[in-house]
Amino acid sequence: MITQDSIEALKARLDIVDIVGTYVELKRAGSSFKAPCPFHDEKSPSFVVNPSRQSYHCFGCGAHGDSIKFVMEYEKLNYPEAIEKLAASSNFTLHYTDDTKQKKRSNLLETLNEWYQKLLEQNKTAMDYLHERGIYASSIERFEIGYAPTSPETLRFLEQRKLSTPEAIEQGAIGRGDDGRLFARFIERITFPIHSTSGAIVGFGGRTITGHQAKYVNSSQSAIFNKSRLLYAYHLAREAIYRRREIIVTEGYLDVVMLHQAGFTHAVATLGTALTSEHLPLLRKGEPKVFVAYDGDKAGRAAAFKASKLLSMSGFDGGVILFEGGLDPADMIKSGQIEQLNALLHRPIPFIEFALNEMIAQYDLQNFKDKETALHEATGFLKTLSPLMQEEYSRYLGSKISGVSSKLVSLGTSHKAHSILKTLSGQDIWELSLIKTIIERPQITNSLLDFIDSSMLQYHTVEFNAAINGEMNHPRLNEIIMDKEILVMEGDDGLKAELITFLSSHYNRELKKLTTQNTVSFDLKSYLIRQFREKIERLKRGELVPLT
Repeated sequence: MITQDSIEALKARLDIVDIVGTYVELKRAGSSFKAPCPFHDEKSPSFVVNPSRQSYHCFGCGAHGDSIKFVMEYEKLNYPEAIEKLAASSNFTLHYTDDTKQKKRSNLLETLNEWYQKLLEQNKTAMDYLHERGIYASSIERFEIGYAPTSPETLRFLEQRKLSTPEAIEQGAIGRGDDGRLFARFIERITFPIHSTSGAIVGFGGRTITGHQAKYVNSSQSAIFNKSRLLYAYHLAREAIYRRREIIVTEGYLDVVMLHQAGFTHAVATLGTALTSEHLPLLRKGEPKVFVAYDGDKAGRAAAFKASKLLSMSGFDGGVILFEGGLDPADMIKSGQIEQLNALLHRPIPFIEFALNEMIAQYDLQNFKDKETALHEATGFLKTLSPLMQEEYSRYLGSKISGVSSKLVSLGTSHKAHSILKTLSGQDIWELSLIKTIIERPQITNSLLDFIDSSMLQYHTVEFNAAINGEMNHPRLNEIIMDKEILVMEGDDGLKAELITFLSSHYNRELKKLTTQNTVSFDLKSYLIRQFREKIERLKRGELVPLT
């Protein structure tokens, strides 16, 4: 059995926000974090993670517990299995009451890493390569860059250190061929240790310098290494990411090393794979803007296109930076073009704009059939976005496809009231539709008033107040009921979409007015600006924001 002291020591090391955030996209809500519950289907987030209590609770299904309970439920593990998984990912050694069953986690990967680092110092070819790429000795030390020798040398080192062969296989340091023979996974390669968010080494990336067929390889998938959830150097970049609220995602290890060396310490890299939905919980931490910085070649553009669709559909802010002419961040830094790089990183193409441009570029817009196909594909993408983004970018799409009016950019019937109401004349038609919805669906009144009040309406305050007070004899309400051109907002989703669009316009309008006011104190003005901007950002992500 695992000793209780060992369990308590492990618990003290765990941070529930980091643990849950590895599996679920958490969004800050005051001093806590919220997300849709991973244990039952729901549309509105009712799953809350409380960092001060180190616990989670779902107000929908009642699920609750600590970090260990969460991993048990999510991974379908028993109690000891969950503890051992958390200990492995945190580089924590567990102790057991039965000495014959002692299962301490060795420092196998750390031992290998230290050896690789010493071997690098002795390998002139590897050191020359790194210096030629412009990497300083301080960066080699900071990123713990090393060198893996031949397979027999690695196997001999493991044997001499009496390191467990099954554990070395389990942790991806060595493998066993079909003929049963052991082999090292990293052979004659510069090594880059890969860490978990807690800082424990969980694997390696390796770059060949002797002409192996694969330029880069990574550790094999294991209980502690999942390349689709990890980001290279995140443990070093985390502080800067939280401070700047920005993160640069690149394609290569050397890009990250050089960016950090030049002061861009909020840079990370994917591990030889495209950005996936499994990366999103880690990218969401600290709610940074995400900047995807890829090569401008065909492969880089395709990866940026895929990332743009994924990130925009998930409500991330940020954009794409492409490096044209065969250059990459490492090349620019080596040649001293840091100011040009900084300017480039501050001019990203917004994700939605980039995705639409890439879609349209695939078609010959002089051909009517191609134009129709491009429009169909682009509008299909827009339907995956929040109502406000749909509204904004339908006009952009209409302007990009010559000869197509934004009115032809049909975004479907999921928000039927919104699309039809826009065709009616008069600035007050939306307000009248909201009032008619209240009249015909009085049960929504209490919840509606959490997000909107009569002061927000510009034209029909009297009718709105009459409707929410149930004054059905009011003559204007009878006129609204009888007017067939005024439509009811259908369903909860339709109403929510309409409110998000309306509130976004309202708060943007209020923010603009506030910035021009001189009668408000500086402190109050700063506070209100922050409040408005936070509400606008939440609305962009498809969230309704309460009045207070």
